Amino acid sequence: MLTKFETKSNRVKGLTFHPKRPWILASLHSGVIQLWDYRMGTLIDRFDEHDGPVRGVHFHNSQPLFVSGGDDYKIKVWNYKLRRCLFTLLGHLDYIRTVAFHPEYPWIVSASDDQTIRIWNWQSRNCISVLTGHNHYVMSAMFHPKEDLVVSASLDQTVRVWDIGGLRKKSVAPGDDLMRLPQAVNNELFGGGDAVVKYVLEGHDRGVNWASFHPSLPLIVSGADDRQVKLWRMNDTKAWEVDTLRGHVNNVSCVMFHARQDIIVSNSEDKSIRVWDMSKRTGVQTFRREHDRFWILSAHPEVNLLAAGHDSGMIVFKLERERPAYATHQGTLFYVKDRYLRSYDYQSGRDNPLISIRRAGAGAGGNAGPRSLSYNPAENAVLINSDVDGGTYELHVLPKGSVGGEGSSDSRRGAGASAVFVARNRFAVLDKGNHQILVKNLKDEVTKKCSPPDSATDAIFYAGTGALLCRSEDRMILFDVQQRATMAELATPYVKYVVWSPDMSLVAMLSKHAIVIANRKLGHACTVHETIRVKSGAWDDAGVFIYTTLNHIKYALPNGDSGIIRTLETPVYLTKVFGNTVYCLDRDGKNRQIQIDSSEYMFKLALGQRKYDVVLQMIKSGSLCGQSIIAYLQQKGFPEVALHFVKDESTRFELALECGNIEVALSAAQELDDKDTWHKLGVAALRQGNHQIVEFAYQKTKNFERLSFLYLITGNIEKLQKMLKISEMRGDVMGQFHNALYLGDVPERVKILENAGHHALAYLTAATHGMKEDAERLEAVLVEAGIAVPEVTEGEEIAPLTPPKPIIVGDNWPLLTVSKGFFEGVLSGEVDASAYAEGGFDDEAGAGWGDDLDIDLGGDDDKEKEEDPLAAAGLAAGSDEEKEGGDGSDSDAGWDMEDLDLPPDVGGGDDDGGLVGPSEVFVAPTAGIPPSRRWTEKSAVPGEHAAAGDFDAAMKLLNRQLGVINFAPLKQHFIDAAFATHASMTATSMGPNLTFPLGRDWNADAPVGKTPQPALVSSLAVLEAKLKAAYKTTTEGKFGEALKLFQSIIHGVAVLLVDSRREVDEVRELLGIAREYAVALRIEMKRKEHKEDPVRAAELAAYFTHSMMQPIHASLALRSAMSLFFKLKNFNTAANFCRRLLELNPPVKVAQQAKQVLQACERTPTDEVELDYDSRNPFVVCSATFAPIYRGTKDVACSCCGAKFIAEGDHVNKVCPVCNLGAVGVEAAGLVVSPSQR
Repeated sequence: MLTKFETKSNRVKGLTFHPKRPWILASLHSGVIQLWDYRMGTLIDRFDEHDGPVRGVHFHNSQPLFVSGGDDYKIKVWNYKLRRCLFTLLGHLDYIRTVAFHPEYPWIVSASDDQTIRIWNWQSRNCISVLTGHNHYVMSAMFHPKEDLVVSASLDQTVRVWDIGGLRKKSVAPGDDLMRLPQAVNNELFGGGDAVVKYVLEGHDRGVNWASFHPSLPLIVSGADDRQVKLWRMNDTKAWEVDTLRGHVNNVSCVMFHARQDIIVSNSEDKSIRVWDMSKRTGVQTFRREHDRFWILSAHPEVNLLAAGHDSGMIVFKLERERPAYATHQGTLFYVKDRYLRSYDYQSGRDNPLISIRRAGAGAGGNAGPRSLSYNPAENAVLINSDVDGGTYELHVLPKGSVGGEGSSDSRRGAGASAVFVARNRFAVLDKGNHQILVKNLKDEVTKKCSPPDSATDAIFYAGTGALLCRSEDRMILFDVQQRATMAELATPYVKYVVWSPDMSLVAMLSKHAIVIANRKLGHACTVHETIRVKSGAWDDAGVFIYTTLNHIKYALPNGDSGIIRTLETPVYLTKVFGNTVYCLDRDGKNRQIQIDSSEYMFKLALGQRKYDVVLQMIKSGSLCGQSIIAYLQQKGFPEVALHFVKDESTRFELALECGNIEVALSAAQELDDKDTWHKLGVAALRQGNHQIVEFAYQKTKNFERLSFLYLITGNIEKLQKMLKISEMRGDVMGQFHNALYLGDVPERVKILENAGHHALAYLTAATHGMKEDAERLEAVLVEAGIAVPEVTEGEEIAPLTPPKPIIVGDNWPLLTVSKGFFEGVLSGEVDASAYAEGGFDDEAGAGWGDDLDIDLGGDDDKEKEEDPLAAAGLAAGSDEEKEGGDGSDSDAGWDMEDLDLPPDVGGGDDDGGLVGPSEVFVAPTAGIPPSRRWTEKSAVPGEHAAAGDFDAAMKLLNRQLGVINFAPLKQHFIDAAFATHASMTATSMGPNLTFPLGRDWNADAPVGKTPQPALVSSLAVLEAKLKAAYKTTTEGKFGEALKLFQSIIHGVAVLLVDSRREVDEVRELLGIAREYAVALRIEMKRKEHKEDPVRAAELAAYFTHSMMQPIHASLALRSAMSLFFKLKNFNTAANFCRRLLELNPPVKVAQQAKQVLQACERTPTDEVELDYDSRNPFVVCSATFAPIYRGTKDVACSCCGAKFIAEGDHVNKVCPVCNLGAVGVEAAGLVVSPSQR
């Protein structure tokens, strides 16, 4: 059995698969109906309207409906899209056992304990027939998939087959209603004649629980309380018993034919599922559960899946592996189908059987087929591995030119968990029993033995000549068989398959939900995680790994980028990738070819490998589009390339700002023409020093204050004077004064102040600047108004504040000169791509400072004149001197605004322009990747993400790894981690500070550009110091303070980063200690709350003694419990505490007291008060209810700290009270605190 999905719930009484979607409905004894996605493992919905157990449930095969029947005598029809019950069918007088839709007609059949079977029309919502005849509970009833028949099973020990042909004729082609009126009355009274009994099958000795039809043959199978499964055959006139299948040791609950194989599957209250061979009529497989009885079976109508419901949930499973064993060598595929080893030629499409192979015996089980295949081209030999008898292999040496023989010329078989070729005439076998790797020759003779590199090695894979990849728990080890030495190891999930690239430079290791890509020496390249199962994979010739999941073909690049290529209807297994064609095997072993579009991943690969000529070709071909490509280019630092794909002006504007292309941004801003866009353009242009576009943007937004200040810093006195007049016309007094101040126009300032009524300020301004006449006039005004005349200090040197006069007023003054990058230059048409191809492309020079680092783009003058990039962008370029001989009207081209005359080099004209060298074009450099982002690129450690300031990613990782749902306690830890890894330094006065990352283990000899790992504030040493402080506080009896310290240790572990696996083990040990103490201290603090209740206090004191603590604390806990129980006169239990205390070798005084108490207790070894405490039965304490959870009782744990809780209660799925982080009862992947972990 291959379990695909499992749930834990109340007893499952009904199951049904959705015919198309990966869904299954489970009806529970509690009255709830659950809708699960068994592929994703998630609960989609729950329906809770039945009162009491729901025993039957069934999906409609085409409508979004399902029907359910329960112990409330009700049949409910639901619409799962609307997520509600549509209507209820009433009529049965007792429990309803099963319900089922008809595959074609709008009918529902139901079986009930009222000894009847009813057929309902769910469209008219009426009962159209009542089938009577059984004289005990009817346990099941179902329609035949093709014929007008119903089969029913009853506790009256019979199976009945009913003919409903009359009902079909009546419903599909109804006759005269008046003719049928007497018959209708008769039907209502006595059950009618539309459905009649065709056969009554008698043979079971006790009540029959289930009966079902074969999907295509005239067969019926039934299971009963006599523990037997019976097979029946029928024809047009009679039905008879064919055989009886014996093996179950309790009531058979359900039995059915497999949809795709000649087998019968049954389950029973004997806690087993049995598989029977229909032709041999013998049992071939048995699957058992320890504690759960099985009640129901369901088979998927199209896929090889089964489901079984039991006392504590359900399982979805397969009986056998469907993945074919295969291996590829150059242009040939070798694979196993049925009983033959076959070869498939990719080029010609020819498929030939080579040799027949042994078929496993009937008792070998469902996984007896070949698991994997290894091919040796040198000797034309094949190794086939299977799981028969704990693991076996078959060695076949293929005859030359073999095309379809019935036997193998040379075949050998042996025992071993895995067998792979390691050399031309050698293969290695893993002998798990003796813990050895055996190297054998092609005669199956042992030539060498060696021990595996790890004691937990359970599988070996090919890794090149003389080398093996050994799987060991959570890592893969590269092992040299010749040297018997470990060459490398890599932490991975549980690896199922290994796929090498054609040149053996890269390896992809496939696990259930992840793909790990590494180099030849197991150097980690990337890990790609999937939410659904990874099925297979193959490398293409370009070095891209193409893989399949259950429903997609996807790609993974060695740099970690991945994406979807196309959707699959059914799972396939990739064998080879040739260009845009994928070759694969389906689950029936048929070779298929699937066409894919490789443009997306080839584009990303070329971009990552800096093959810019390929990228350019793909851009110009127009084969790429979509938001994902644009987002990818932005993420990878190529916004200028993304700009080429975008038509939306808003997105173009944002991308143009990001890549510093101010001309495109200006064009987009003119199209958008909104205030916010012009403001952003002004900020970006100011950063570049392009003050003319800044001026234009400020004019568009009518931002007069910024415009005035811009004219001040650019020395444009003429425009400042215009601004003064504009503010005067607008009545803006403050604007007038500012502009007068910027111009240094003192008389104007005096005039403005006087007009505004500020005569004192006007007098001071005039007197200070030596304007005696104005000062005297204003003084007289002040005296006349009775206002004190301000004093002006004389005799001192006065230096009035006046703006400096501009020396040179010129064009734009760029702060930074940067040449255009490859893509921007070529895409704008300024340079031909061949110029780069010939001269080579230096990616570092594009971000240099100054003219001396500009790239010489080459080309003659005429060509440059023809391909002027600014002219192509709608902006004429060049100075007046360079435009000699041109049309003079071009120099007057402006921005269509009366108060602004833009110079020709930024004006929008149609002139082709003159010669513009690359050094005259200013393009802002693309920002590099900050070190904090590099910390998180390939990291799964939450502490590194927190240190980088990416709190959102850290929280997502913690939620996935530890199930953390309450992040409030971690807030300060996150902030401390972020601040501790960054230092701030002042660059210039009045300027912003520069932020630098702080790395640990800094080395002066490290290569330039290498980013050290972040220096985290939380370390193992800090937490160990905190642990010592917590121990001391516990000894002092400050339990509340100690509890906070232990919880702080748990919180600190969440953002911890360590280097080695040894330290990872120490962190796990530290987390366990902190959890134990936190649980123990909460018990003791709870005990102190129950001082008025000595019985409860004694129970809690007893629980406290079972906590895993330091000897000194355990001693104190035992002394406290000993005293409480002695006072309570529970002398027997008190004596037990005394003995445990003496085992700890306490101080002399404590030991003497314990011995005295022990003597007193042994005189009367009884307990007066009954407590919920059994010292002989191992237990843990529930951290919510503070009640013992004895061994064998179902419990759940906190996903973060691991504290235990009772399995049912309000605390489930709530925040854990011990650590205040994780969720109770939620599964999590496990904390990653080191790069050496997975």
